[in-house]
Amino acid sequence: MINLDSIIDKILISYNTDGGTNLQKDYIYPNRENVVSVLKDIQAVIFPGFHQAQNIDKDNLKYVTGEKLSRIANVLTKEIEKALLYAFHENPEECKKHSEQIVDNFINEIPLIRKKACKDAQAALNGDPAARSIEEIILSYPGPEAILVYRIAHFLHINKVPIIPRIMSEYIHGKTGIDIHPGAEIGESFFIDHGTGVVVGETCIIGNNVKLYQGVTLGALSVKKEMVDKKRHPTIEDDVTIYSGATILGGQTVIGKGLPQILFAVAALAGHLAAVNFQFAGKTDHQPVGQAHNGAAAVAETAFHAVVVGTVCLRYSNLAVFNGDDV
Repeated sequence: MINLDSIIDKILISYNTDGGTNLQKDYIYPNRENVVSVLKDIQAVIFPGFHQAQNIDKDNLKYVTGEKLSRIANVLTKEIEKALLYAFHENPEECKKHSEQIVDNFINEIPLIRKKACKDAQAALNGDPAARSIEEIILSYPGPEAILVYRIAHFLHINKVPIIPRIMSEYIHGKTGIDIHPGAEIGESFFIDHGTGVVVGETCIIGNNVKLYQGVTLGALSVKKEMVDKKRHPTIEDDVTIYSGATILGGQTVIGKGLPQILFAVAALAGHLAAVNFQFAGKTDHQPVGQAHNGAAAVAETAFHAVVVGTVCLRYSNLAVFNGDDV
């Protein structure tokens, strides 16, 4: 028979030796359940009646909205205060004042976040022939939901809130399979179709009216810690569509404005990965894509060409695009 007291004692010892606890009078970190709960309330304010089981009509809408905003302010202030204490070890009173100011600014930002979320939903409706209505988009599409959570988390991120933006982004990552770092800069009318496997890195810049399909990676070439303050991820300018499975890497890589279809994939030639050092400018002629990585210049110099004629683009599957200077 198991000696339960002995097992409990061993677990308690591991709490002291290995950490990983979040106790009330010890180190108080943000609570994931509280953060997710407040995130759901924010989503319900942005799109009332869609995300939570609650009877809402025109007569009680103002009351319900006020009640949710009050709860958001209360819970989010406490969680941000804990995050500030954890990350910066500031004076508790200063942390409390700082968290209250951040939450005040966030509540004021909600109308703008809602406006952007509506544009994102409209972009999904415009961009997917299978979509029948805005309501269908809000209720069932993973892309717009992930983008909405990104916009919430991004505001907190740029206001220097630790941990909480990542809790939000990883929660929706687990739910939708879409991984958007809160630090990315994303313009209006953004649409991710299908969504599974999409990765948007921390220093990625995305313009307006951009559309991504499933499996797209906008990533970095290096994960070295000293790169933390360097732009490590690509720039995608306005009016660009990137199709499934595309991998675009590097902080100096730019996909130019107005390119309607992009092609990409991995070239392993003579045992070397062909590295691409270029900028797309939306041209309508043959564009060389090639400079080799690790001395394989002769192999990759003419390995790939993108042929863009109007809206027609030759497409190679699984092509990895990145800038060799970032390797």
